[in-house]
Amino acid sequence: MNSCQTFIFKRTIFILFNCFLLFSCGRLDKVLTPGDSAPKSKIDVTTIPNAVPKSESKSRYGNPSSYVVFGKRYYVMDSSKGYAEKGIASWYGTKFHGRRTSSGETYDMYAMTAAHKTLPLPTYVRVTNLNNKKFVILKVNDRGPFHENRIIDLSYTAAIKLDIIKNGTGLVEVRAIEPGAPIKNVQSDDSKKNISQSTGFYIQVGTFSKLENAEILKRKLNSFGDNLIKISSVVVSDNTLYRVRIGPFNDAKVSDSIVSKLSSFGIFEYRIVTN
Repeated sequence: MNSCQTFIFKRTIFILFNCFLLFSCGRLDKVLTPGDSAPKSKIDVTTIPNAVPKSESKSRYGNPSSYVVFGKRYYVMDSSKGYAEKGIASWYGTKFHGRRTSSGETYDMYAMTAAHKTLPLPTYVRVTNLNNKKFVILKVNDRGPFHENRIIDLSYTAAIKLDIIKNGTGLVEVRAIEPGAPIKNVQSDDSKKNISQSTGFYIQVGTFSKLENAEILKRKLNSFGDNLIKISSVVVSDNTLYRVRIGPFNDAKVSDSIVSKLSSFGIFEYRIVTN
């Protein structure tokens, strides 16, 4: 390798290393820094508009094919098209205000932004609070939350607008928005149905083609309380599947305590569902 090639090689390594540091610091700070809080002075969120979806190039720093946090590997999606998910949202505030996000932008807790584990950065999303029908349009420009039971981390302002500040978490629907696509000010019929029927959420821990297998898992989990473990059926492609669920819950802290114990039952995969 001649001197010119050596220089190019070293420079490439240097750039890649710094990209890694930038991405890692943005996301690990959100894991390792305790004691986050709201600002002391209140703000009038009515003066802060929703994010406006626009076509942007993918972040150079925030979109590795995969990354690892606390031993778990996350795979970044190639595209956000068609993405929709329901689950628990949290928020982050003063501890991270002014710090660099995983995309390289500076986190502003007063802006309409959010953090997500696997959506491409940036992605624009509509986040709907399933308990009160309020929704916001946000730009996803950061990674997180790296909590087992959360699907999105909202900026402080977004959390106020959705009315989840008091409880710290909220049950939401996250739906990706394509730049240029019309954004309706009312929920879809499907969303309205989910909201009207929402009396809490469940932890789904297994799906089986045979009822007896679902019943075996239900008995295994009865120490959580027989009234909490439920089996529901659904027909998919003319086949009946039996789903084992724990719940319903209205408090994320209660569900967190159960999620933390699932591994002791040999359960390492689960998801939050609302119906």
